[in-house]
Amino acid sequence: MATVKRQPWVVGVSGASGTPYAASVIRALLAAGESVDLVVSRAARLTILDETGISFRDAHWRADLAAWLGSDEGLDDVRHWSAGDFAAGPSSGSYPAKGMLVVPATTGAVAGIALGLSKDLLQRVASVTLKERRPLVVCVRETPLNGVTLKHLVELDAQGAVVLPASPGFYAGGSTVRELVDFVAGRVLDAVGVPHSLYLRWEGELGAAARRDAGGAPAAAEGE
Repeated sequence: MATVKRQPWVVGVSGASGTPYAASVIRALLAAGESVDLVVSRAARLTILDETGISFRDAHWRADLAAWLGSDEGLDDVRHWSAGDFAAGPSSGSYPAKGMLVVPATTGAVAGIALGLSKDLLQRVASVTLKERRPLVVCVRETPLNGVTLKHLVELDAQGAVVLPASPGFYAGGSTVRELVDFVAGRVLDAVGVPHSLYLRWEGELGAAARRDAGGAPAAAEGE
């Protein structure tokens, strides 16, 4: 009997502010039964420390990731690769990844991916994802954007990537930071067809976001 081969989504975390977006995406992927390969850039480790107080260390990545996500549930389906490991599995096109989500993406990461620089494993995996014609979502978190970065984003779009700015929508009724973060994470997952229930979907009815349960959470969208 053939063994089912593990096919993960690669989640690349670069050094932009917005590490809660990455945590929400990872939690939702695991909740959906997806496998995750994680690449955290060196700059992202500083941002995680600054935004959460958690040190993300290669030697203790599992415990640190559990602290970051707030749970160790599903971590058996996570594989971590050091940002400097160019011999890592996802650095090759033959590695059976489903695609890559760069959340959040710095303008430096955007430039490196658009130009094919491969200065670290995150950029290398993104380049591999593009050349293999796999889904690549780049969740850029920067404002304002200068002309050079805008050109790089247009180039990524031309190469087949989904450029997804970290722009929360308010029609889903988000009133807390967590809900607005989850909205962006949900849009990232929408872009690659991973099911989730992170936000209330628009169904053409004004005021639908006001429907809330007694606990204050958004009502579940139809079909979820």
